[in-house]
Amino acid sequence: MQTYNKLLHSLPCEEKAPELFTFPHCYTPHPLVVKAAELVKEELSRHPEWNDEIRKGKMFGVLVCREEAGETGFLAAFSGTLGGRTRQPYFVEPVYDLMEEGSYFKQEEAAISLLARSDDEEKKEEGRRRSIALQRWLFAQYSFLNARGEKAGMTQLFGDVAPPSGTGDCCAPKLLQAAYRRHLKPLCMGEFWMGQSPRNEIRKEGMFYPACSAKCKPLLRHLLQGLDVEPNPLLRTLNAPLVILHQDADIVVVNKPSGMLAVPGKEALPSVQEEIRGRFPEATGPLIVHRLDMDTSGLMVLALHEEAYHNLQEQFVKHVVSKRYTAILEHPLPVGQTGRIDLPLCPDITDRPRQMVHYEYGKRSITEYKVVGEEQGHALIHLWPHTGRTHQLRVHAAHPQGLDNPIVGDRLYGTAGKRLCLHAEELSFLHPRSGEKVTFTAPPKW
Repeated sequence: MQTYNKLLHSLPCEEKAPELFTFPHCYTPHPLVVKAAELVKEELSRHPEWNDEIRKGKMFGVLVCREEAGETGFLAAFSGTLGGRTRQPYFVEPVYDLMEEGSYFKQEEAAISLLARSDDEEKKEEGRRRSIALQRWLFAQYSFLNARGEKAGMTQLFGDVAPPSGTGDCCAPKLLQAAYRRHLKPLCMGEFWMGQSPRNEIRKEGMFYPACSAKCKPLLRHLLQGLDVEPNPLLRTLNAPLVILHQDADIVVVNKPSGMLAVPGKEALPSVQEEIRGRFPEATGPLIVHRLDMDTSGLMVLALHEEAYHNLQEQFVKHVVSKRYTAILEHPLPVGQTGRIDLPLCPDITDRPRQMVHYEYGKRSITEYKVVGEEQGHALIHLWPHTGRTHQLRVHAAHPQGLDNPIVGDRLYGTAGKRLCLHAEELSFLHPRSGEKVTFTAPPKW
């Protein structure tokens, strides 16, 4: 195969290339991507000098491409640096090489470092000003092509928003930029994690992950122009309706399907709130008392008037309401095992909507669980959340300090699948009119 700098590697695989390019923010890796990742792992095994660094955790990526002559191969990339360098044999070059010896960046970085070590406050302040200016200068050096040959700078793509530190050095933009520079046609792509999971985030050895939102999404909107990209699977048509299990003058209890929002979002997707508002036009007040994740199915109670809304809301605040979820985990656990998970959670601001464990900024979140069975090598588990943090059950299942066992189909914290196997099966509360305890159940339909 004719290669450019020997960076387009042969890909011995009989799989047919996909018709559409990977939607990078939610995907199941194509077999060609899986094979390319295996070859990258083989290459990494030939470099024991990188073992310690990789063991601490690093993201790698592969981009399957086709040459103009028709042959298919792949490019490989690492996020940030590897072995203390931005360039390494076998891997594509950075979009902009900030570590090039003798460059303005390196000289200014050294000068700022010297000012920061000074005891003079004026010099330290000068160092801070120059550091901010250097970051702006650095972002201005990044320029990106797309499949149409159009060029755009990073500052242009982010507009009035300051790019996060490290933007442009992730695998996805590096791979696509390298392909366009070589006049290669991108076919499919994937990014996978090697090494230990970070303390706060959830990353599993060898698993594929979507491109991040804060750093990569604004860049990829440009980089993917001119490619035929898969439709966003999150915008798929629902294959199950919203089912009303109970209704009276005060409340409605529904069984929400996976893939439906609780409240309207940015995308034109169906939501429980809009659907119930349409079915009960006489209803007053906010309707929504609590929420389920878009990917989670199961029971929700809605209030049909203001008084019922405040009554139910107070019950949630005082923990009068009880909920039991059922989930299928990726790996088996001993049947009968019980436990309590107590981990502080907060949003990952660089990769929304992901949540992270953070002992300084996180809010306490508590879940009790019991393993109730095993299904074809997967644990069947009941979960009782005592707090209502975003993605609480998903993070508690996947995190190494939790169960270290992601929920099946979890595109954010595990392996993407047809659906997230998490279902709100039982819901108990005091009826806002009678004050009597009522319990509703709805078995999952995976």
